[in-house]
Amino acid sequence: MAGDTHFGFEQVPSGEKARKVAGVFGSVAPKYDLMNDLMSLGLHRLWKAFAVELAGVRPGERVLDVAGGSGDLARALARRAGPAGEVWLTDINRAMLALGRDRLLDAGAVLPVAQCDAERLPFPDGRFDCVTVAFGLRNMTHKARALAEMRRVLRPGGRLLVLEFSKVWKPLERPYDWYSFKVLPWLGRRIAADADAYRYLAESIRVHPDQEALRTLMERAGLENVEYFNLAAGVVALHRGWKL
Repeated sequence: MAGDTHFGFEQVPSGEKARKVAGVFGSVAPKYDLMNDLMSLGLHRLWKAFAVELAGVRPGERVLDVAGGSGDLARALARRAGPAGEVWLTDINRAMLALGRDRLLDAGAVLPVAQCDAERLPFPDGRFDCVTVAFGLRNMTHKARALAEMRRVLRPGGRLLVLEFSKVWKPLERPYDWYSFKVLPWLGRRIAADADAYRYLAESIRVHPDQEALRTLMERAGLENVEYFNLAAGVVALHRGWKL
């Protein structure tokens, strides 16, 4: 139907998706990092480290981390930007942003934080050298609008990096589906007391644009030289594009 969007496999009015996603992350925030480690067998840390390397952040640069969750990517980027740089942690979800802020402070990293919608970023044009979003784009209602906003706040010559679940190598589809729809909800129930949140996670991956489709979305948003790197046989892909 017109005006509807995906919430996992469910079709919901576009205006309701943000509220439903907020409910998911409000529920799982206390166990978010533990569940990430269990679900990926710790691989999410390597994927994020790869994203940091390809971001190529240099001392003194300004960086925006969108949908930054528990702040681990922002902290790594801040180490690269150094004391002369500026790294913002943002998230639309208050519970996740509070978790990220507290974890950063516990690690001795005092970074600016902002609760904001990626589709309406509260920053001027050309503010940042680099924008990152890790495992957040698929939860956004209007992905094209969010990508256009991320491009808007980049300076000419700046780059956007999108780390997201993607389409797995075809021979692995059946075991990956079994893991996604059987193991993840079981872990969610046992660890985070919320099987439905992790069933949504599995479903949201299946309706998210695949590697080529996301590259096309980024190009349509005005990004140039878009390339992607498959990680873990396509379980995850890192896309990088430039504002020229």
